[in-house]
Amino acid sequence: MNQEKKIEASKKYGADQIVILEGLAPVRKRPAMYIGTTGLDGLHHLIKEVAANSIDEANAGYADFITLKLLPDNQVLVQDNGRGIPVEVHKQTGVSALEVVMTKLHAGGKFNDSAYKVSGGLHGVGVSVVNALSRYLRVEVGRDGKNWLQEYKKGVPQAKVKAIGKSEHNGTTTLFDPDPEIFPDITFNADSIVAFLREQAYLVKGLKIRFEDSRIKEKISVQNFYFEGGISSFVRYLNRKDKPLQETIFYVNKEADDIAVEVAIQYTKDYQETILSFANNIFTPEGGTHVVGLRTALTRVINSFARQGKYIKEDEENLINQDVREGLTAVVSVKIKEPQFEGQTKNKLGNNEARAAVDSVFSEAWKTFLDEHPKEADAVIAKCLLSAKARQAAKDARATVLRKGVLESLSLPGKLADCSSREASESELFIVEGDSAGGSAKQGRDRQTQAILPLKGKILNVEKAGINKILANDELRSLITAMGTGVGEQFDLSKLRYHKIIIMTDGDVDGAHIKTLLLIFFYRYFPDIINNGYLYIAQAPLYKIERAKEVFYFYSDEEKDNWLKKHGLGIDKDKNSDRINIQRFKGLGEMNPEELFSTTMDAQKRVLKQAKVEEIEATNEVVEVLMGKEVEPRKKFIQTHARAVIHLDI
Repeated sequence: MNQEKKIEASKKYGADQIVILEGLAPVRKRPAMYIGTTGLDGLHHLIKEVAANSIDEANAGYADFITLKLLPDNQVLVQDNGRGIPVEVHKQTGVSALEVVMTKLHAGGKFNDSAYKVSGGLHGVGVSVVNALSRYLRVEVGRDGKNWLQEYKKGVPQAKVKAIGKSEHNGTTTLFDPDPEIFPDITFNADSIVAFLREQAYLVKGLKIRFEDSRIKEKISVQNFYFEGGISSFVRYLNRKDKPLQETIFYVNKEADDIAVEVAIQYTKDYQETILSFANNIFTPEGGTHVVGLRTALTRVINSFARQGKYIKEDEENLINQDVREGLTAVVSVKIKEPQFEGQTKNKLGNNEARAAVDSVFSEAWKTFLDEHPKEADAVIAKCLLSAKARQAAKDARATVLRKGVLESLSLPGKLADCSSREASESELFIVEGDSAGGSAKQGRDRQTQAILPLKGKILNVEKAGINKILANDELRSLITAMGTGVGEQFDLSKLRYHKIIIMTDGDVDGAHIKTLLLIFFYRYFPDIINNGYLYIAQAPLYKIERAKEVFYFYSDEEKDNWLKKHGLGIDKDKNSDRINIQRFKGLGEMNPEELFSTTMDAQKRVLKQAKVEEIEATNEVVEVLMGKEVEPRKKFIQTHARAVIHLDI
């Protein structure tokens, strides 16, 4: 920009262009900054924020019962029997403390050690954010023998806090109605809420939680959660379908350096590791320092015990972390005064003192457990040693494969039509089913940013295969090479060549099977790609309807039927007529390149589903049943859920 233009621009950019957003206006202006997204994850985050206040009361010992109800029109009610939010006048602001908590960011009792020793939520941000993003919110407080009320619309109080009668019980009841201007979809998922509430009941011993879904009067669902065993019960629940290697579940609950550490673990005869971690009752799916402390201590103590017991000879190498994690199910929960999370949505704990506290508490108790349970210690050490042998055998097999140049590390697979861009942040890799669809995708794509990798037939079921078989499989080897990250011990996420990996398969049964196999492949061997939001599923249309000179695409039977009804054409019309022409796509290969691009690949029009693992334990269970080696559980699952199949392509 030349000097004259700069001077002219500076005249237009003055003090009156500086905008100050008052109160909760910043939240409504940039909601994703506070809840991560305005999609379904952000919507459910509202429930977690309100519930977190009640859970904090339970953690502090002031509440032992929480009710959460889903009401008609997707309103949510959360009630507890805690102390109740203070209602007296707040000296700094001159209004009720309740109004301050509900309308001011960074306001609340969680900044004061005397009110809460530890807390979840967003440290005074959470409930006010929920208020800002609700078209209506009502809060009632039972306190000092009275019932107090205040109502809000989009975060704005409709009147002052007032007493509306007597109350024999203390507690807080919050009802909120998510604002559809903020959230495109305000339909809550009951299963997701139940999973969250179950977790919280495990994490707070003696807490009773009642969930009621009364959105449909004829189908009111009620579930109650109460676990006296705490996270030991949680581990037992996680392992309910597995054969335990140790009958006694290890458990420790102790403080170190003013950090409360709670750990429960149990080894099973399975091969997968499941570690669920929490900080101040907040699930940390990406782990953090508390998980590092657990894994470090676990490996060190097992090595020490194995050497003392002569399980490992003097000339043999120590077990590594990978060896001791096979078949491990663990829950680690820490409660810390000033938790430091990476990111607003708290996916990872960053406090270094948490690592030291978990290491100290767990290592001492785990050593004692192994000493006092020799039979179970033998079984655990034997499994770890067997895992080490299998790791070494796989390493040798992999080395043999690599020496033969199977991964072709210096060249990309020939079937890959790569994009021109070398910026991973803008590059996309479409994994396409078959050469026919691959051909259309290659011709129709945006060559600058979109790469195409066609796969031939159904890929290997990795749930039944080791790493050596994966590396020997042509299709999977091509995919691994194209991604550029390596696999197993050599995996490096920073080398990922595409930040959108998109599975694009046909909409029939075979396509669904291939999509499932690919998802299992990523879930088992590339979880970091999923956790970092790089894996997507393309949504291809099932129907094309031509009417006059107009063309319409529909992505489900329901969508197509609704359109036909709307235009008075009838949903049973399966034959072409002079008025309309209906085509059902059997596969992506039936579309011409321009059609495939415009409906499924064009970034301006397409619909992508991001692959996510919301419930680790549930996902593990379904994957093992459907894709594992045991036939009987799979047969039982299919028989149980067969009636749920409404439409099947043959």
